[in-house]
Order: sequence, then C-alpha cells, then structure tokens
Amino acid sequence: MDRTLLERYDKRVPRYTSYPTAPHFHPGIDAAVYESWLAAMAEGTPLSLYFHVPFCHEMCWYCGCHTKIVRRYQPVGDYAATMADEVTLIGGLLEARPPVTHMHWGGGTPTILSAEDLEHLMSKIRTGFNVVPDAEIAVEMDPRTMTEDRVQALARAGVNRASLGVQDFNEKVQKAINRIQPYEMTAQVVDWLRAAGIEAINFDLMYGLPHQTVEDVQRTVDLAAKMRPDRVAVFGYAHVPWMKTHMKMIPDESLPDAWQRFEQAEAAAERLAERGYRRIGLDHYALETDSMTEVLDQGRLRRNFQGYTTDEARALIGFGASSIGALPQGYVQNAVPLRAWAKAVHDGRPAVDKGIALSDEDRLRRDVIERLMCDMAVDLSAEAARYGKTADNFRSEIEMLEPMIADGIATIDGDRISITEPGRPLMRAVCALFDTYLDTGVGRHSQAV
Repeated sequence: MDRTLLERYDKRVPRYTSYPTAPHFHPGIDAAVYESWLAAMAEGTPLSLYFHVPFCHEMCWYCGCHTKIVRRYQPVGDYAATMADEVTLIGGLLEARPPVTHMHWGGGTPTILSAEDLEHLMSKIRTGFNVVPDAEIAVEMDPRTMTEDRVQALARAGVNRASLGVQDFNEKVQKAINRIQPYEMTAQVVDWLRAAGIEAINFDLMYGLPHQTVEDVQRTVDLAAKMRPDRVAVFGYAHVPWMKTHMKMIPDESLPDAWQRFEQAEAAAERLAERGYRRIGLDHYALETDSMTEVLDQGRLRRNFQGYTTDEARALIGFGASSIGALPQGYVQNAVPLRAWAKAVHDGRPAVDKGIALSDEDRLRRDVIERLMCDMAVDLSAEAARYGKTADNFRSEIEMLEPMIADGIATIDGDRISITEPGRPLMRAVCALFDTYLDTGVGRHSQAV
C-alpha cells in the first residue's frame, strides 16, 4: 500500500453489515408486512434477538449510535417497561417457536438498566421465546459505569459474553473525545466479570481519533492485550458532524489524515498479531482458542449488524427504538424517535416504519459481499449457481475490478476473486463494486480505511 493507492480507493463506502444497506430502507415495508414475515417463520429457523437501549449518562463525542443523555432513571425505566411489552407483542406474532441461539444487547449503554429491570426483561424474553440453554447472551458495557454488584446481576441474568468499550487508553485522546477511562478502571471490570463467571470478553478499540498517533494506538493495544480479551475489534472513527452534531466538538484539524489513519490501523494489526491475535476480516482479531477463529478456519464466519460474528442464524429480531431486524424476506427497522416507537408498542402493533424486501439478486450480492468481507475471497460461479445463475451475472463488476487487480489489491483465477493481504484495508472498496444500490444511495458513509 502506498499513498497513491490509498488516495485512489479510500472512498466513502458502506461498512456492509447488511446488503442492501440501511440508507435504502423505505416506508413501504411497514408493521403489516413485518407481521406477515414473522408469521411465516418456520419452526426450526435459528433465531437471534437484538435489544437496543438508547441511553447514556454522558455523550462521547465520537459516538455514531442512536442514543440520548439522561440524568435520571425514570426515562430508562419507562423504556424498559415498554420493551418488555414489545417482547410480549412480537413473541405473540410468531406462530412457531424457533430456537433463540444468540442474544445481543447494544446501545447506547445497555448496562444503564437497573438490575431489576434487566432481570425482568430477561424473564419476559425466556417466557416469550424459546431461548436454548447454551445461547450466547452478549452485552455491551461502559466500564466507567460498572460496579461489582451490577456485574453479578448480569451473571444472574444469564449474560455470558461482555463487550467493553475501550477506544484508547491515552489521556489526551480521552479528553478530546470526552471519555475519561483509565486503564485501572477497565482492568477492575474485567476482574469482576471473570470472577462472576463471565469469561468471554470483547474489547472495542478505535483509530483515527483526535490527536491520536501510531504510538498511542500501539500503547493502547499493549495495555488491552495485558487483560487478554478473547476478541478485539479495531474500528476507524467516522467523522460525520453533518449527521451527528455532537461530533462538531471534535475539530477537523485535530484528526489524522487518510495516510495516518492507515498507519494507525496497520500498527494495531501488527501489534495484535505479535500478542497472539489472529486477524479476522477487516477489523476483528481473536485468540486462537476463540470460537471466532474456529469458524473462520471452517469458512463459517458471518457478518451482521454487530459486525463479525459466529452467529449463523439468518433471522434476527430487533427490539427497541431504531433497532434493525433481518428475516428471510428482508430487513426492517423500528421507528427511531422514542415516542413513535413507544406509541406503536402501546397501540399493540410492531414499531417497524421502514425496511426493504430482498430479491434473489439482492440475496446473491449479499452472499458475495459477505464472503469477501469474511473470507477475503469468493467463488462467483458457486454463489451464482445457488440462485440459478452463472458468473456472467458479474461481468461488469469483473471489468471494474481490473484496475484493482493491476494495483495488487485483488486477484482473479477463473471465477474466483481474492483480496490480497496488502489489499485487506480496502476490502470494503472491493465489495462496493458489487453494490448496485450505491450510486443511487442517499446515505453518507465512512472512509474505506
């Protein structure tokens, strides 16, 4: 990789946690459509559940999530009560009781919920859904707000994987993003989690933050690796102040340029490799003993709205304001405004207000993009054959790939496309060639690197 190639291909492209991506959802997919999709779900369909809790005690200036700052608990408690009603409502729309194999709590800060509300919600979920005994139950958490009692409440509720937001351990960067979180604070939470029996631990780190340097990234990786999380995700900060106004608190001139971002990302990758982590896809890393490494080697790695995952369920139901679900027929998204979401649930109907139905062409392109994102390779003939088509379906994409092949970013052998190791940072740019929606999209995306 050199500066010229980076300038040529580091464009704004989707993260491809779905295809088609969320900017293409439309109001033609409403609550009635969603109800029909849920009713059609087959008995044995593996199912995942996602719960969005859009509240935080303080705004981190880098945050791109749908969240709201609260100073008192009542709005959170009211939200939890409505979410419990939503669980009952949606569970009642399923004619079958498919097995729930994964559950993920995101935000915001899901651990802002009181122990009582969390345990009540988990009881409602187990009543309304067929949660299998060995289901993975993962919760995102902010170490700054955790206590030992709260950790023990999570364990009682059945949580068995914790995802900790870390971002960067360097004080000057933390001040610039309004998130002061000393190493010792994070280490204490990790100790509490392991003592409570929650041993599967993920860390989220970031590069491209204000005032951040390669040395900062390396130091953060070194400190993170001392705690031996099973998985580490290293995300690039997406500066979109026109969409998230709090990002205006981060001056443009404090941010690293494209080449510096690339150097930071690669420094993190090299440092993690030195400390025993396998690089997975674009931005995830896992120990050799972790299940994510196992499914990578078996060609079963998946990608969904939470990023890379071992979850093989093709059906995902989202709960809470703004949450996105995926069913065999297509994608749905709940209303983003809290009041609109709550009103729908209180009126006894799903809060879905947009989505998109999938054609076979969509499904084929989704599969191609997912394999490129997960395996860095795809056999176009094999994928096309599953939909009664041939690799000729992608002749124009192969032609568009030729400059990338000439630049050493990708290779092609027959109908098999592979992304080279030097081309890994530009993986999303390769995937974008297969995205027929991208040119007409209204969304604005993050840089490829």
